[in-house]
Amino acid sequence: MSRTHTTMDTPVGELTIVAEDGALTAIYFPSHKRLPDPSEFGARTEDGFEEAKAQLTEYFAGERRVFSLPLAPKGDAFQQKVWALLRAIPYGQTRSYGQLAAELGDPRLAQAVGNANGRNPLSIVVPCHRVVGADGSLTGYAGGLERKRFLLELEEPDEAKANRLF
Repeated sequence: MSRTHTTMDTPVGELTIVAEDGALTAIYFPSHKRLPDPSEFGARTEDGFEEAKAQLTEYFAGERRVFSLPLAPKGDAFQQKVWALLRAIPYGQTRSYGQLAAELGDPRLAQAVGNANGRNPLSIVVPCHRVVGADGSLTGYAGGLERKRFLLELEEPDEAKANRLF
């Protein structure tokens, strides 16, 4: 097992990107909720992160809607199911925790879905920012609600941006 990490500056602050054996395992914001001890990130290097950095740069420039990177997030079977649902939420769209729970076959799992969503270690690439409250309100986000709002606004279709009242 060879774990390494790098950092990159983005419009939402410096991201720490962690990989293990060539697959991304985590992307952390500054002051990320549930941030593990940085000693768990492995050695710092620029090698092996070129594609992740390129795709994140394209995303922030509005040129990429889907990531195609090798991913290996660590989590239990339920979390993995939720994270797979997150990857299926299209760019520019949102889902509620209840909708995801219903997709799993049990609408009563909304709180468990929220907990799994909150433990998603691959922010942005596994788009947990696309999950909102049942009424469309912004709810918890490991990077903070301002970052969540920024990411959702970045993904808004141009016509929606033009019609948004500030």
